Amino acid sequence: MLHRVHVNYRFYGGEDAVFLAEGEILKAGQVEYTDHCFSNDSIQGFFSKLSLFFTSCFNFRLSHVFREYNFSAGDIVHVHNLFPLISPSLFYFMKKRSVATVYTLHNFRNICPTALLMVDGRPDERSLVEGPYWAVKKKVYRNSLWGTLALANNIQLHKTMGTWSEKVDRFICLTHFAKNKFIEAGFPENKICVKPNCVMDPGYADQEKTGLPLFVGRMSPEKGVRVLEKAAVKGRMHVDCIGEGDTRPESAYCNCLGLQRRDAVFSAMGKAPFMIVPSLWYEGFPMVIVEAFSVGTPVLCSNIGSLAELVEDRVTGLHFEAGNADDLAEKMQWMLDHPDEVAEMGRRARREYEAKYTPERNFEILMDIYRQAVQEASKK
Repeated sequence: MLHRVHVNYRFYGGEDAVFLAEGEILKAGQVEYTDHCFSNDSIQGFFSKLSLFFTSCFNFRLSHVFREYNFSAGDIVHVHNLFPLISPSLFYFMKKRSVATVYTLHNFRNICPTALLMVDGRPDERSLVEGPYWAVKKKVYRNSLWGTLALANNIQLHKTMGTWSEKVDRFICLTHFAKNKFIEAGFPENKICVKPNCVMDPGYADQEKTGLPLFVGRMSPEKGVRVLEKAAVKGRMHVDCIGEGDTRPESAYCNCLGLQRRDAVFSAMGKAPFMIVPSLWYEGFPMVIVEAFSVGTPVLCSNIGSLAELVEDRVTGLHFEAGNADDLAEKMQWMLDHPDEVAEMGRRARREYEAKYTPERNFEILMDIYRQAVQEASKK
């Protein structure tokens, strides 16, 4: 029996969406499962937060939550988000019952209190070298000294206890880039699998690209919106921007379209000659890239983190130097001046989607990971 565990975020986000989408993939594959979902909305008041300071590291009350379910050898528990209600103590509970465990690492919270390997809008890998406690003084978690300390304690405790090397049967990283960062942090290489997220096929037609270059996403500093704006002004190139946020472009060269329905976003992607992803940080798994690929649109992205892995330079798009508006403007102009080459990049992007990012392919990879986890659990 498959059991899925997830703590929903207070504000619906990418991890929640992936959890739901993966459930639909399992249903389509006729896999029965039970969901165990928890809500962070229950964290209210001073004493609840004080209790959480300790239980987020190791929740001894967890057995009361799961005791009613008859977990046994051969069962699989797939965890998406534990933070902060459940804690990694779940893996100890399951290991005692010979239950196979799989843990999707959506972010870097288990190795860095920032969860993103990012500080002040820029990549920061100090946690991989120095450990987590440098982040406490900077109050990187919600500007809270105590909250950041709790996260740092959690990271150090489970590294020292060997939780990740001994109590989890398989980890899922979304990219090889993320996998390598977890290996650097001491996670067991032989237990980490790579399974990207997927996108439902919106339908594809090799259509004429009549739209403008397109940005889709949250308008915030780490997303590189200011870099994009500077590049557009420098090259006097118009760009459509879908999304909202505090860093909304002000230039007339950036047409801010606000939030759009999903079908409208895919329509705009299909018409755009190329997508622009100018992020300043590593990103986890930017769905906008795979969505663009699904409609045959190439991507111009920063040469950083998972972006550089997902977009093959001069094959499914182009790279530019992260944060460099001049380089971005130059690459944008090249793509506008070479429509035939860019159209071929788009066709290759669609083939990349068909090979790697369909729900059917995602299901195959997930089932293989579950089989590996069951085999690993049976060894002990």
